[in-house]
Amino acid sequence: MIADDVSLELRLAQTDRDLRAAQRLRYKVFVTELGGDGPMVDHAAQLEQDEFDAIFDHLILIDPRRDADALEDVVGVYRLLPGDRVTAEGQFYSEREYDLSALKSSGRRLLELGRSCVHSDYRGSTAMFHLWNGLADYVAEHGFEVLFGVASFHGTDAAALAQPLAYLHHHHLAPKELRVQARPDCFQAMDVLPVEQLDRTLALAGTPALIKAYLRFGGFVGEGAWIDHAFNTTDVCLVMDTDQMSAKHREFYARKQGNKG
Repeated sequence: MIADDVSLELRLAQTDRDLRAAQRLRYKVFVTELGGDGPMVDHAAQLEQDEFDAIFDHLILIDPRRDADALEDVVGVYRLLPGDRVTAEGQFYSEREYDLSALKSSGRRLLELGRSCVHSDYRGSTAMFHLWNGLADYVAEHGFEVLFGVASFHGTDAAALAQPLAYLHHHHLAPKELRVQARPDCFQAMDVLPVEQLDRTLALAGTPALIKAYLRFGGFVGEGAWIDHAFNTTDVCLVMDTDQMSAKHREFYARKQGNKG
C-alpha cells in the first residue's frame, strides 16, 4: 500500500497516451489478477480495451512519481458514459448483459459507470475516495439523475456466491420502475436461498468492496446476475437514483454542486 498519496492527481483522460495508461491498469487488474479476457484485449501490449472506449470519458487517478513513458502512472480508473452519447442505434455497455428498458424509458438523465479499478499498491489508501470525489463532481456538473453499471464477483460458480447474491436480491432489489433484468443467455437467478437461510455476516464478507460502497450510497441491484465466462466473473447491475440516496449522500452531492459556482 502507498502510505503517501498527497501527490495523486485526478482528471479526465485527455490524450491517447492517457487512455492507453488506463487500459494498461485495467489489464493488470482484470486480466492479470482476475483472469479475464476479451476479443480486443491486447496481450502483447498489455492493454485491456474494447470498442466502447472511444465514447466513454475516462476518469483517471495519476501518481506523477511513476513512469509515464511506461504507462505506469495511472493508478485508478473509472469509465463514464453519459446517456445522451448513446444513439438510437447504439447501446450502453451494460446492454450486452442486461435489458435496460426500464432505465431508458424513465426519462431520467443516465450515467453508465464501469471498469472501476485501483492499482494493487494503492488499495487501502485514499485512492478510491479520490475517484468517488471525482465522480461526484462529474455527476453534479452534468446533472445526472440515475447512475448504473455492472459490478463483478470474481468467479462463475453461483453456488459459491449463494449468500451474497441472495442477500442482494432479498434486501437491495431495485424498485420496479428502475429494475433492469439480466438477459436470458447467461441469466443466473439471485434468490438461490430463502431469506431465512441468509447469514448477513457471510453475505457481506463475500461481497466486493466496490459493491458494498454502491449499497452505502443507496444503490440497488437489478433482477438476476449474469455469468461472464470471458471475464471469469458473476456480474450484477447496480442502479443508484440520486433522488433516493440517503440524506447524507445527497448532501455530499449537493456540496459538490455548490462548489461548481
